[in-house]
Amino acid sequence: MQLRYATNLAVDQYIDQKAWEDAKLTHCPLHPKGGCRFARHGTYARKFPDGVKIARWYCPDGSVTFSLLPDCLCSRMPGTLIEVEEVINQMESAPSQEAAAENIRLDINLPGALRWMRRRLFLTRITLMMLIDLVASLGDCQPTVSSFRSVLGIELVLPRLRTLASSYLDILPPPLGFGPHPRTKKVKKNHFQHKTGTDPPYKKG
Repeated sequence: MQLRYATNLAVDQYIDQKAWEDAKLTHCPLHPKGGCRFARHGTYARKFPDGVKIARWYCPDGSVTFSLLPDCLCSRMPGTLIEVEEVINQMESAPSQEAAAENIRLDINLPGALRWMRRRLFLTRITLMMLIDLVASLGDCQPTVSSFRSVLGIELVLPRLRTLASSYLDILPPPLGFGPHPRTKKVKKNHFQHKTGTDPPYKKG
């Protein structure tokens, strides 16, 4: 289970200072009154950015591992919140998503780049829509990063929202929150659709 590690460190500062060594989780989230065998459980490394480690704890009574994710990093996704925001900025300002892909992902082909970008855009838009409903002060915002930037009067939106929406992180989707991925709606089958196979014999009536 991921939990927020409140820190204003940029990712380079987090690595240089080995800030994971200073991370503290004073009690077990499952057993706030104590009595369990909650203890620190070392760290794990992230593949990207290189050099990042995340502090973690383990409750053997609940069989749950807890990790403290610093505010600069995405949850359940590689990279930082600033990097995701840069992608969204280019997608919102470009004449088309295809045009944005030419400047964002040059290392993969266009279909792969579009899937990579759209996943980040979809998750971010869902998060912004949820926050508009949850936080009264964001009621004038539209579900775009540029709108949030204008209403809040800030340069970097996603890192600020990690702090502003700290009480909702358990229900917000990644990369900002620690909740589940949104489920895509399944298309209902048409009850009047013909069954597969040959047509039935014609009946005279």
